Amino acid sequence: MLHGKRVLAAAVAVGALMTGSVAAQAQTPQRIGQFNDWGAISYQSGGAKVCYVVSVPLTKQPSNVNHGDNFFVVTQRGGQNVTFEPQFIAGYTLQENSKVTVTVDGAPFSFFSKDNTAWTENAAQDPALVAAMRAGSRMVVQATSRRGTNTTYEYSLSGVTAALNAIQNCQ
Repeated sequence: MLHGKRVLAAAVAVGALMTGSVAAQAQTPQRIGQFNDWGAISYQSGGAKVCYVVSVPLTKQPSNVNHGDNFFVVTQRGGQNVTFEPQFIAGYTLQENSKVTVTVDGAPFSFFSKDNTAWTENAAQDPALVAAMRAGSRMVVQATSRRGTNTTYEYSLSGVTAALNAIQNCQ
């Protein structure tokens, strides 16, 4: 249950991050539900509804560095033709031009990074990654900080299917 409370706090924090850039147009994030290790959230932005699922890592390596708050998010934007867009949000600046690797039960996906966020290198891979997340049990994210520290995060995929189903028809 402690992890679920951390996910709920993460969902609110991510909502603040996501709505902060469009604060004048956005409303307060609304919780759709908590599904084991994944939370589902929605908010209004520019007249459109945005929904996302979010989780926080179970483990962070190396253990002797400050990782900040790290999240894995999958976004669904009503009216914008964005369907299940995965992204990793780090609690620090990622190394410029570095790749982030997201591995789901052994299947790797390559992400590009900008500042503290990373997205799939090829948006055509998004459906395959989301399908792997739905079928998988464990996801590992490997990234490099601006300082050159190699980091690894392990996420549980328990509840991700129910959370994604909850935002499937985000309008």
